[in-house]
Amino acid sequence: MDSTDPALARLAQENEELRYQLEEAQELIQAIRTGAVDALAVQGAEGPRIFTLQGADQGYRMLIEQMNEGALLLSEEATVLYCNVCLADLLGRPMSEVMGSNFDDFVPAPFIEAWAELVHLGWMGKSKGELPLQTKSGALVPFSVSTNVLAFNETPALAVIVTDLSAQREITAIRAQVAKQNALLDRKTEELRREEAARLVGERAAAEASRVLEGISQIAWTTNAHGEHTYRNRRWYDYIGQDQGKGPVAGRSWRERLHPDDAVEALARWQESLRTGNPFEVECRLRSAAGDYRWMLGRAIASRNEQGETLQWIGTYTDIHEHKLALESIDHAQRQLRDNNEQLTRVNVDLDNFIYTASHDLKAPISNIEGLLDALLLELPANIAGHESVQPLLDLMLDSVNRFKRTIEHLTDVSKLQKEHGQATEPVDLAAVIRDVVLDLEPLVQASAAEIDVDVAAAPTVIFSEKNLRSLLYNLLSNALKYRHPARPPRVRVHTWQEGARVVLEVQDNGLGLDAGSEQKLFGMFQRFHDHVEGSGIGLYMVKKMVENAGGRITVRSKLDDGTTFVVYFTK
Repeated sequence: MDSTDPALARLAQENEELRYQLEEAQELIQAIRTGAVDALAVQGAEGPRIFTLQGADQGYRMLIEQMNEGALLLSEEATVLYCNVCLADLLGRPMSEVMGSNFDDFVPAPFIEAWAELVHLGWMGKSKGELPLQTKSGALVPFSVSTNVLAFNETPALAVIVTDLSAQREITAIRAQVAKQNALLDRKTEELRREEAARLVGERAAAEASRVLEGISQIAWTTNAHGEHTYRNRRWYDYIGQDQGKGPVAGRSWRERLHPDDAVEALARWQESLRTGNPFEVECRLRSAAGDYRWMLGRAIASRNEQGETLQWIGTYTDIHEHKLALESIDHAQRQLRDNNEQLTRVNVDLDNFIYTASHDLKAPISNIEGLLDALLLELPANIAGHESVQPLLDLMLDSVNRFKRTIEHLTDVSKLQKEHGQATEPVDLAAVIRDVVLDLEPLVQASAAEIDVDVAAAPTVIFSEKNLRSLLYNLLSNALKYRHPARPPRVRVHTWQEGARVVLEVQDNGLGLDAGSEQKLFGMFQRFHDHVEGSGIGLYMVKKMVENAGGRITVRSKLDDGTTFVVYFTK
């Protein structure tokens, strides 16, 4: 193409003009970025727009430039129209790289949506939030961002204040660490205070315990919570024969004075109490100053603070030597008693066997003698059998045989009574049994013109064996009639009453009576005090055994020529 072509010349001129405009625009932008001019041209859809700061107050600009927070103005397209030096420093970039750039370039990708939401809310009015920004080195720094809409050269712009949170968070972390350290220090101080208070309480308790323990008669001592002795009273040093604080250390401790046979158990119990806090108690022998061992009862309890922690142990040793020897003596006596009881039991068994054998073996010869007497009476002529010298002899022989038979029967009854202890009992109607017994004794009642007064309404029943109760009443009433006073008809009074948990039966007569020396012998086996009345002397013995076998007792009061009173106490 010809260089003189007008079209080519026109294009060259236009190109030169465009290059000049570009250079001029670059100089202007550079001037605005460096602060040489107060304006900025931004290319928009309708062409370039010029933003100037010529209306800004110089004092406000100086204030913004010297702020410790980053400040910037954004266009609607998020272009940085202005920023202060602090913001550039926070982003680690020169101002020339920040001015005119898009602020979205400094927001990390994961936070773009959050930043867009803050910008949207900012254009609506105001907004505030937190998000990290990326420095030139690539580091992410946390910032607090607040926005507000301002008029910039008659054009709305978004004013943004950016505050670095790194220092604040570091201060928060430091404050948290300081608070943690202070809390730890407070706890340590409180622990020291409690320990000091506990120490003072322990010292006061120990002083008070020492004052009290010096005044008691027992050996007294204290230890700390670990069982180490802190105090022994005067009684201990008297016992071991040493002055307090003087003499050899060996031998002061109770461990060193324990009897070898008691040491293992005593020390084991002490360790168990230290471990569990349970009271300590042991019986052991301790060596005295004289070298002999005396039995001691050792006891100790833990003294605790309000938190339940053991402050100290307070203990005593009580001399129980004589008591222990007495117990050993009693134990020995009890063993002897058990041996004697076993021997008596064997004797009773042998006696029962003897009574059974004797009664069984004697019945046959007595029956034979009785049969021979009957045969002799049949063989003797009537004139000889009825002779005044023969008849009494025959009567005595028959009477002896009958008495022998009754004695054997009584021995058998006694043997049975020995085995009746603990047999079952039942409520028995007293009045009914008394009526039956009186009917059996009716011939004797009429012959003696006796008067029997019965009043058992106060206690109408007793817990007893009905068979034995009948035998008891028969013996007491028959004795009252048989041993009547010849100068007056018999008067017998039978009545009952309640006495605590017992029923009391009293049988009182106005018969011959006994002197005071005979009362205790009255219940003995084969004891008889009046020979003019037939009897074996075993009835009252059997009455006493029946009552005692049922858990009761019987007493007697008697006065010679005045009468006798029997009192029977039945269990309820």
